[in-house]
Amino acid sequence: MSNDSVEPEGPDFRHGVELSAIGDGAMLLGHIGDQPALLVRRGETLFAVGAKCTHYGGPLSDGVVIGETIRCPWHHACFDLSSGEAVRAPARDPLPRWRVEVSEGIAYARERIERPVRPSLRSTELPQSVVVIGGGPAGNMAAETLRDEGYRGPITMLSADSALPADRPNLSKDYLAGRAPEEWTFLRSADFYRENGIDVWLDTRVTRIETDQNAIELADGTRLSYGALLLATGAEPVKLDVPGANLNHVCYLRTLGDSRALIAKAEEAHKTVIIGASFIGLEVASSLCARGLEIHVVGPEAIPMARVLGPELGSFIRSAHEQHGVKFHLGRTATSIEERAVMLDSGERIDADLVVIGIGVRPAIALAEDAGLTIDHGVLVDQFLETSAASVFAAGDIARWPDPHSGEAIRVEHFVVAERQGQTAARNMLGRREAFDAVPFFWTEQHDFGIAYIGHAENWDEIMIDGSIEARDCVITYLRNGRKQAVAMMHRDHEGLLAEVEFERATARPPSCPLARKLSEVA
Repeated sequence: MSNDSVEPEGPDFRHGVELSAIGDGAMLLGHIGDQPALLVRRGETLFAVGAKCTHYGGPLSDGVVIGETIRCPWHHACFDLSSGEAVRAPARDPLPRWRVEVSEGIAYARERIERPVRPSLRSTELPQSVVVIGGGPAGNMAAETLRDEGYRGPITMLSADSALPADRPNLSKDYLAGRAPEEWTFLRSADFYRENGIDVWLDTRVTRIETDQNAIELADGTRLSYGALLLATGAEPVKLDVPGANLNHVCYLRTLGDSRALIAKAEEAHKTVIIGASFIGLEVASSLCARGLEIHVVGPEAIPMARVLGPELGSFIRSAHEQHGVKFHLGRTATSIEERAVMLDSGERIDADLVVIGIGVRPAIALAEDAGLTIDHGVLVDQFLETSAASVFAAGDIARWPDPHSGEAIRVEHFVVAERQGQTAARNMLGRREAFDAVPFFWTEQHDFGIAYIGHAENWDEIMIDGSIEARDCVITYLRNGRKQAVAMMHRDHEGLLAEVEFERATARPPSCPLARKLSEVA
């Protein structure tokens, strides 16, 4: 979370700054009263916007300006400088803006520009109603985007969860570690959905989709019709099939309810076994360490995360956890869970009064399969995120789309990808025909280090390391046949943004959205 009590840096733009102090494409950090602000120049045009990303408060002064957009160095949110709008997730709210005036070579920013009310879309081609199945990041962002774009028809979000859409990364990070209050985990408040006319049904399960009737059926027999439908059912944790896996002290982590339950059990526990050295397992290990628990991690691999991040970074991750007291049992699997222990295939018995299972997830595609949609390791969609059924779109963990960067059909289980697909799917429901071409991005935070990952490399034949992994200052490049597939980095946020832009320019499609057009102008 950001610290808003810090004294603003730089000049007060109300008093003016010399225009010559800002080069083309450059930005100047300052403030307008007590509000941190940036003055950005593109040619003869000047923009004054808030200096903090509206996602987690990241410093936009450390970001990059591309065309008339600015990107956050932390989690790669992107904003349109001319409107302040969040063009790409994970930011949802716009930046504040001020009017810039130039007089005798001095630029002033004083007057706040209020966010205009977007006029309602009026077209006979718009869907009469939109139904979103899923209350995760993709579904939530789709509903928000529809309203932001001016759609005023009925929007119904059907969520199987008991809580409103949550900031899922925090369920295994700050919230689980006790560093963030629960109210901070919600993407939006109940008031937001009510004020924006988004009808959210919680604890609601859809049992059937009838694409020929443009209708769905709920578990209680209720039928709803739709003009456009978004499938955003996400993924489900893979269950461990061993004796004792259903005992009361065994937990999975996917929803806010899961995180609440895990926190409650952690308050009474002392020794924890985490089965699975995955991202979720290792983030849970870090967060429960912060709560003072003794942690053991069990995994079948020789080096944690080596398949995704490579052996060098995987070895670093293990070492960093061990420095915080985590004990690893690698090359091992659990054979049974007892009331106070976990048994391994080696015969070893690990004492445990809390067990967390994180052995992966699988896409929740049963509804799509039953509806006759085309399935291929996920719900197959085209570049516009539309499925094989007209007016039915898919986004998030279930969607397998043609990725222009890797040249393959891929499915990615990451929060930022899900949100960005929700944005694109919503616009395409409104007839935009906007290709989804965002570069996959995710981040992980464990103990006192973080790793950002840009791109997608399901496999590679070469790894290049620039800098020092041990010093936590490096860029790691994953190549296949000499072609860059992805990069991972620590403490190289600016380089991460440049890598993202490099991927985009290498595979730029014909401009189909404001961001694509701005990118093509400076490519």
